[in-house]
Amino acid sequence: MTVPVMKQVLDENPQVRIIFVTNKNWGALCAGIPRLEFFPADVKGEHKGVPGLYRLFRSISRQYRIDAVADLHNVLRSRIVRTFFRLTGKPVAIIDKGRAGKKALTRKENKVLQPQTSTIERYAIVFRQLGLRCTMGTQPVFAPRPLPERVLAVTGAKNTRQWIGLAPFATYREKMYPLAKMEMALAALVKDGTYRVLLFGGGKAEVEQLNELAARYPQAISVAGRFTLEEELALISQLDLMISMDSANMHLASLYGVPVVSIWGATHPYAGFMGYGQSEQYAVQITDLTCRPCSVFGNKPCFRGDHACMEWIKPEQIAEKVISLIR
Repeated sequence: MTVPVMKQVLDENPQVRIIFVTNKNWGALCAGIPRLEFFPADVKGEHKGVPGLYRLFRSISRQYRIDAVADLHNVLRSRIVRTFFRLTGKPVAIIDKGRAGKKALTRKENKVLQPQTSTIERYAIVFRQLGLRCTMGTQPVFAPRPLPERVLAVTGAKNTRQWIGLAPFATYREKMYPLAKMEMALAALVKDGTYRVLLFGGGKAEVEQLNELAARYPQAISVAGRFTLEEELALISQLDLMISMDSANMHLASLYGVPVVSIWGATHPYAGFMGYGQSEQYAVQITDLTCRPCSVFGNKPCFRGDHACMEWIKPEQIAEKVISLIR
């Protein structure tokens, strides 16, 4: 979600260069954006702990002349690193995560069901605090990418059939639609052969489940665990639509302007994590459950015990929403 904001800052401030310091696995997201340089942070290895974070600070300082720091994370690690910069006299701007509003939104009693400032806008505010222009729109960050040969060998050419991505997994159970019900939605989408459905996931267990799912439906192909991040991004960019939980795949598709039918359970678009440029109109959710949302990130157990926020969503609701949007 930081990428659209950094792209906009660079477009509006041609004198600026951004050194993006984050998890070493996400470098592919910076490719193709002029003056955006990726600096990998290995917080579980070389940059672990306070000594490691000091090494990270020193490495950045030696390689670049840093004029200001934008802390878009505001967690313990970023606080430590920004403190090192602040002690050298560098101006620092820090994201306000709106914790009080989110707490009111997610509490069990006396819930205040009001939309919070979007995370995209919160990132933009940080750069504005540093005196930079940043007027967010909804234009895609990237154009579609050509499919590499390795991908085409698996998917075949797109031709005239529309491609739908399906990413049925999430980090937490409370954010994940039951796989058996998702299979019913998949069956409804592929029954007439109009669509090709590409199944996305990662990790051994997810790959196995998606391979089994694809074996039952000839119009579906599992691409889980088969490609690099760069190749998977190219594939996502060619989709006509993505079906996703409140998860990373929603945000990756959003970078390319791919419309997303997103499914929300314990979490809620009101917390500010809707994908960049996406419409809440195409969010699938149970709106009359007074317990929703029960957490910002979906990392708290369902206190009802029945996961009604996901279980009550009907597979045909998802299929109908997809068909209406893709048409």
